[in-house]
Amino acid sequence: MKQKPVVMSWQGLVALLFVAGAMIMLPLFAAGGTQPPSSGTVAVIALLAGAAALISFAPLSTISVAAALFIGAHGSTWLLLGTLAGNEGFAGTSFFLLLAACWLLAWRCVTELSDLKPQTPSGQWLLRLLIPAIFGAWILVIWEAITRGAGIPFVLLPPPSAIWARIAGSLPILGEDVRQTIFKAVLIGYAVGCISGFIFAILADRFDFLRRGLLPIGNLVSALPMIGVAPIMVMWFGFDWQSKAAVVIIMTFFPMLVNTVAGLAASGNMERDLMRTYASNYWQTLLKLRLPAAMPFIFNALKINSTLALIGAIVAEFFGTPIVGMGFRISTEIGRMNVDMVWAEIAVAALAGSIFYGVVALAERAVTFWHPSIRGG
Repeated sequence: MKQKPVVMSWQGLVALLFVAGAMIMLPLFAAGGTQPPSSGTVAVIALLAGAAALISFAPLSTISVAAALFIGAHGSTWLLLGTLAGNEGFAGTSFFLLLAACWLLAWRCVTELSDLKPQTPSGQWLLRLLIPAIFGAWILVIWEAITRGAGIPFVLLPPPSAIWARIAGSLPILGEDVRQTIFKAVLIGYAVGCISGFIFAILADRFDFLRRGLLPIGNLVSALPMIGVAPIMVMWFGFDWQSKAAVVIIMTFFPMLVNTVAGLAASGNMERDLMRTYASNYWQTLLKLRLPAAMPFIFNALKINSTLALIGAIVAEFFGTPIVGMGFRISTEIGRMNVDMVWAEIAVAALAGSIFYGVVALAERAVTFWHPSIRGG
């Protein structure tokens, strides 16, 4: 393992100052909390954070420092969040100083992990997952600590713990909403919109009059406001998932059309001349040269449409739907001030959209492994 020299990590130095300041400005919570933390718990938090900050200066291997920072930052944070029970809204300056110190240590941990160069594919894969996982976890940690510690009203911003509790207690409802919105409207509309956009792109490439006529119309339709199109689709196709799928088709058709047409023009003149020397006709050139060259453009459209489809279906449900669906649930629950349920739907939608995008990205890596952008990654 590579051993680094002693370095003055500014994150570790500032974290030490924050820990010292928190110990001077005790207690963690103002008067009014029902369960003030014991002095032993506060001492353990400060000891863990301070030790991790000191280790960040040590001439140890990168992975040893990263492991110590990970344990110190997240262990002290876990204990710190545990002190919030019964003290919501009474967090003092020392509480937030300790939170900031833990955050700086986690920042330094991510910096150390970024310097690692694993030699095995499994190590590289694990590192690619671990770094964004730490970033995401700290967004939730800071969110939880600020909303509960500062006593932010629940209707303005519920803490992640309340949102998770709502998700865990509403799995049947969320499952029905996902089935209605994603497995019906989104997937069907996405498939029809992307396939039809791809087919029309091939026709537009083959027939010049279609390209001259379709692309300007595509620019016009892509500028149409969705909140104007959605109620029209509901009037035409009814209140069930078909009208939402129609909105998704409109939103995904033209990005696929425009990107595919651009991709089909991406192959160079030299490659086309080579195909002509082999007496290749239009369809042979299309299948063996131009479509492979267009794959990065096509997958770019697929990734764009993976998020557009979900947004379109949810917004379309605001204008008429059966008593199920993610957009329906958001619009009705916000009227009842059930903000945690609204955030639960948002979290599920974000997770579904991320998975959808990730599946398309993995398919892109498998299909376009030869492309320089993929080989470089």
